[in-house]
Amino acid sequence: MAVEPGAPASAGAPAGRTGWRGWRGRRPFWGGLLVLLGGAEILFTLRAPLPVVLHIGMQGLTGYLVPALMVVCGALILFNPAQRLFYSVLAVLSSLASWMTSNLGGFLLGMLIGVVGSCLAFGWLPDQPPRRRRLRRAARGKTAGPAEVGPPARA
Repeated sequence: MAVEPGAPASAGAPAGRTGWRGWRGRRPFWGGLLVLLGGAEILFTLRAPLPVVLHIGMQGLTGYLVPALMVVCGALILFNPAQRLFYSVLAVLSSLASWMTSNLGGFLLGMLIGVVGSCLAFGWLPDQPPRRRRLRRAARGKTAGPAEVGPPARA
């Protein structure tokens, strides 16, 4: 597939790939994914073999509700980014609550993944300027000279 010289850099990429990048760029993707994976990891450690399981703290229904709430918050962060602040605060609180309710927060790993993901989702801004790599890729797509592509020269 040939790309015209004046076309943007993404013109040669398949439509599915650019569509995925566009969808992922309009939401706190990595934060939501990490919260979802942290909740799933905690849910899986609840089903660990008996010699491995450390049941400390409250057991029973809350052990399943807290990581399930994390999974739901992760999915809602991905699919409803307008309410990301509320969902990320709820996710960090449920991640910290999993320390007492769900095998020490999935043996610390699920709790830490959930906390990091909810912090990423909380700090995400929808109107961020494009990163330098995207700017360079877009500049390469244009017929610009090498002096226009790099950072500004210092005097």
